[in-house]
Amino acid sequence: MASCILVLNCGSSSIKFALIDHNDKKTMVTGIAEKLNLPGASLKFSQNGEKQVFAISSANHNDAMQSVLNELASRNLLKEVVAIGHRVVHGGEKFQRSQLIKESVLEAIKTCSKLAPLHNPANLLGIESALKYFPSLPQVAVFDTSFHQTMPKKAYLYAIPMKLHQQHGIRRYGFHGISYRFVCQEAARMINKPIQETALIVAHLGNGSSVTAILNGQSVDTSMGLTPLEGLVMGTRSGDIDPGITPFLADNLNMSIVAINNLLNKESGLLGLSELTSDCRELEDAALSGHSGAILALEIFCYRLAKYIAGYVVPLGRLDALVFTGGIGENSDILRATVLSQLSFLGITVDAKANKKCIRGVEGRIDQGTDPAALVIATNEELMIALDTAQLI
Repeated sequence: MASCILVLNCGSSSIKFALIDHNDKKTMVTGIAEKLNLPGASLKFSQNGEKQVFAISSANHNDAMQSVLNELASRNLLKEVVAIGHRVVHGGEKFQRSQLIKESVLEAIKTCSKLAPLHNPANLLGIESALKYFPSLPQVAVFDTSFHQTMPKKAYLYAIPMKLHQQHGIRRYGFHGISYRFVCQEAARMINKPIQETALIVAHLGNGSSVTAILNGQSVDTSMGLTPLEGLVMGTRSGDIDPGITPFLADNLNMSIVAINNLLNKESGLLGLSELTSDCRELEDAALSGHSGAILALEIFCYRLAKYIAGYVVPLGRLDALVFTGGIGENSDILRATVLSQLSFLGITVDAKANKKCIRGVEGRIDQGTDPAALVIATNEELMIALDTAQLI
């Protein structure tokens, strides 16, 4: 009996996909169609540990979707698909949970595009392509922002005129919500507590990074804001800055809003500080070799993260576990140890051996066994999307 969910995560120049059996939670296939609308477009396909790459010359999203479906059909997997689950970055205040896709949901996602102009239009391309090729299958939108809709006003409102929130929806929304939902459930299991009785701080660290305070399974504060630019230092994003920097750059360097936005999103963060790279692994290697820019960039990254973590004890009132996830959080034992050394007042002592062991998908506790726990958990957003989709259909 068919039981697979096709999970799609559509970006401006890529379509990531996974085929997941929602009954046994097994991932059958993963892949990505990338460099869409560019020379050298390709489809990477992985099944049972075997990886293949196919050229799909200058493909657009529709072409790429057709290539994905052709490959699934050639492996006799297309008949297993019972529904499609889509990652949608921004659901605004409209969506507090995942939704079966219908016309009103599509219109609401389009309306939210002004809040995520780089992401929602691309997500919509993926949905429209899937609707074209799977008109009879149920399709579900799973929102990155919906998990954070439980935040109280004191956490999500900015200290700007209220009419800007009331009339234009300007507020903190937060992102990485699909990841946080998965990780907080796993964390509760690992510390052997009902999720409704937990106080967790989760740091999702990758090229885009954020941290969230989760009380009894609900988000109560998070570092990203109206956009994914606010908060922590990231790969190429600045994170928190004085808003006065924007008019300063405009007035004194004659920079346009577009140029400033590009600088803060694509030229800042670890890349801007190190003047070397945005890749954390390369920075760690360079830092070990004495590169002063790499050393400084990682120092600032860890310091800002530690400050956020310490601050998020306030909305929780207590702490059961601090969790690291995401590409950097799951794989950088150096970064985790550095951050935890600055948080010793929380009572967490690093177990160096356990910390070094937790890389490349290995999960576990990296503290010496006292509360609160320090955990490394491999996130699985695709599985979360598949489970939501299965539940809604």
